[in-house]
Amino acid sequence: MTRDDHPVWANLFRKPEEKNLSIANLWLKTPLFDGIHLNQCLAMVPDMHIRNYSPAEPIFNMGEKGLGVALVLTGQVEVQSDGKVLATLNPGDFFGEVALVVEELRTADVTATKNSEIVFFLRPHLNEWIAKRPRTGAIFMTNLARILARRLGQANEILGQRHE
Repeated sequence: MTRDDHPVWANLFRKPEEKNLSIANLWLKTPLFDGIHLNQCLAMVPDMHIRNYSPAEPIFNMGEKGLGVALVLTGQVEVQSDGKVLATLNPGDFFGEVALVVEELRTADVTATKNSEIVFFLRPHLNEWIAKRPRTGAIFMTNLARILARRLGQANEILGQRHE
């Protein structure tokens, strides 16, 4: 047993390398990280925040200030508005990406439906990343713009169907 393997001497706050790699690989499967290399994403993971949620525990509520995007690592969450389920999200799905761009209030409730592990990528960390790696940041922001445009198009389509 090495010193780092011994529970007394191990750094309790360091995420195991394997965990970081699995988080980075999950992010890379999302359209947010299209065209971004594993090493660049892997460098961001230590700044991300991981939280565990129990069934029925809110991840965030409508009207709260948004600070970043969240990725479902394990479990399942529901996105709801006015008691209506808008989406059920599983491992690899992300939500809350508007908060990476603007400090707006959350437009829906998100609640864990199973024991869930969620990783958060916050706006301040994105801003640091863009300052350190502007080309990679530009790729990320272009990806984010595409996602937001797609979501706006879907919302317009739904609204158009309601008025027919």
